[in-house]
Amino acid sequence: MKILALDSSGLVASTAYLEDGKIKGLININYQKTHSQTLLPMLDELVKTLGVELKDIDFLACANGPGSFTGLRIGVATVKGLAESLDKKVVNVSTLEALSLNWPGVDGIACPIMDARRSQVYAAGYVFEKDGLRPREIIAPVNCMISELFEKLEALGKKVYFTGDGVPVYEDAIKNNLKVPYALSGAVNTYQNAGNVAFLAEFYAGENKAVDASEVTPVYLRKPQAEREREALEK
Repeated sequence: MKILALDSSGLVASTAYLEDGKIKGLININYQKTHSQTLLPMLDELVKTLGVELKDIDFLACANGPGSFTGLRIGVATVKGLAESLDKKVVNVSTLEALSLNWPGVDGIACPIMDARRSQVYAAGYVFEKDGLRPREIIAPVNCMISELFEKLEALGKKVYFTGDGVPVYEDAIKNNLKVPYALSGAVNTYQNAGNVAFLAEFYAGENKAVDASEVTPVYLRKPQAEREREALEK
């Protein structure tokens, strides 16, 4: 199976190519440019370097959220455009589920946290079965206060392995308030990685969960700030 994947849901723009279970190429960029400036050139460089013919890929894959509203819109628009032009199906992958693979196979809870501002996070919790690396969801994706997430994690009583761009933001809060053992991701396993998206997309494609381009939509978990502010004024 040949899959071209992308993730622009957070600070990092990432593209990857997977072929028969192996990541053949991966490009990550965390720099002061918008994803609209970097994503297509990265995809182009990836396929040219690997000698991949776009017509020969089986599926496109996209991290569809939650995350940055602008980043998600760019990623979804990019993958939909490619899918329509190539007549390919798309596999939607949760950004949080993909992030959990930054801690593959840990004995505890892989907990991706993405900074949602104002002491809030996008978060979820995953465990790994002993016979594989595929994550199993035990805390559904949620937008909540970091203190609420701590309560959910403490109720489970397992060691927590944090990853995501929320780690450097909420490191002090974790150290000062969390009452169960934990580990914090480092430089190489904190941010989004399209290789993880491709890895999960292969599972989902095998389960016939690929969709037409028209069915690819972002998962925000909350309304955009402008919409929330407008609703507050209307009350």
